[in-house]
Amino acid sequence: MEFLELKDFLDNKVGQYNRPDFITNDPICIPHRFSKKQDIEIAAFFAAILAWGQRKTIINKCTDLFDRMDNDPYNFMLHHGDDDLRRLLNFKHRTFNDTDLLYFVSFFKHHYSVSDSLETAFLPADFKQDGTFTAELALNHFRSYFFSLPDSPRRTVKHISSPLQKSTCKRLNMFLRWMVRQDQTGVDFGVWKTISPADLICPCDVHVDRVARRLELITRKQTDWRTAVELTAELSKFDPADPVKYDFALFGLGVEEKF
Repeated sequence: MEFLELKDFLDNKVGQYNRPDFITNDPICIPHRFSKKQDIEIAAFFAAILAWGQRKTIINKCTDLFDRMDNDPYNFMLHHGDDDLRRLLNFKHRTFNDTDLLYFVSFFKHHYSVSDSLETAFLPADFKQDGTFTAELALNHFRSYFFSLPDSPRRTVKHISSPLQKSTCKRLNMFLRWMVRQDQTGVDFGVWKTISPADLICPCDVHVDRVARRLELITRKQTDWRTAVELTAELSKFDPADPVKYDFALFGLGVEEKF
């Protein structure tokens, strides 16, 4: 397709999929059950990290998880006791198990004892000094910070990716999209105001990757961090202020339309 034709096509698909009825059958429905910012952050983080496999299964697993926290995750993170933690035992989704979960809870307890938002966990020292932000720096910083507690289990590191591992960081980029993007449709939350939507990287899962290659938005042979950056740079040509809105179009074309 020519540039304007492709832009119109993708813009129409964003309009088709970036709407409230998208929420019901997507893991983003989990944080939409909450209203307090910290509850939204925690629910969104788990929903994103556990987002592999069928969407229905992901939603059911997250529902089970937050039922174990009495659907009050922020309060649970700050004030849980040993009996509360026992309720988390035997939780499992794919390779994520209760050892991983208990460490995640430890991290959240630590972080929320020093900050009232998870956004600060993604802001490296360079940003705090001069306002410089890149998703690559942010994700590398976050992974290092996340595993900075002395009891971090070796097995858990596989659940938090970063560009240093050459990962596309699909789950964390999706989480950032949910937290940072804000428009009039009410799908993404936009509760974080420091990071700009223009600085986000498009979540690049198998569906998005396949559709983007078919539309010649990706030329790189392998699928890794540089691929996600390449895709986002192409999408920025259509909307430099909000390139990751096209995640709705590419994902919808891949999953709903088998494009």
